[in-house]
Amino acid sequence: MRNTASMTTSTTKPNLRPTRAFTLAEVMIGATIGSFILLGVLTTFLMLGRSGANIIAYTTMDAQTRKGFEEFAQDVRMASDCVWNSATSLTLTVPNNYTSTSNQVTYAWDNTSGSATYRYFYRVPGSSATGTPKTTYIANVTSFTFYGYDRLNASTTTNAAIKRVQINLTVTTSNKTVVSATDTTLSASFVLRNKVST
Repeated sequence: MRNTASMTTSTTKPNLRPTRAFTLAEVMIGATIGSFILLGVLTTFLMLGRSGANIIAYTTMDAQTRKGFEEFAQDVRMASDCVWNSATSLTLTVPNNYTSTSNQVTYAWDNTSGSATYRYFYRVPGSSATGTPKTTYIANVTSFTFYGYDRLNASTTTNAAIKRVQINLTVTTSNKTVVSATDTTLSASFVLRNKVST
């Protein structure tokens, strides 16, 4: 008996169905949704950056104001006399503190530059606000007023009657990328403990 080998070949039909792709409408919808998500992320990032800049501005203003008020309060409480130069300048006599200028020191607001960037609250030894050296405490002060009160809490600018002093000021910092930060502060009422008032 003769054995013959037979070979079988099979052919598979290729898949003739087209590969599924995105349509133009799907691509446009996806791009639009992606744009909105990206816009939201960028907006959030910018808002956080601006908020951070404002927080830094307010923190700096608060720290400067606190330091200036503390220095002023220390001299006022030790002062034995007070001279009201104007609503923006006050000269104190502080025994044993400013011996080279007859124990006098002047606190004032400089607003001569005309630009809010350079206005500041400062201290200078002596009886004149134009003396040197100036110690700057608070920068960017856009408005400033000293208030004087007598021992009965009545408002006064009479040198002999002043027993308490208070400061009202506004500090404004500006930045090119964020809205200006403004802080208005009314200080505590500082008592001239060593001054005899009438």
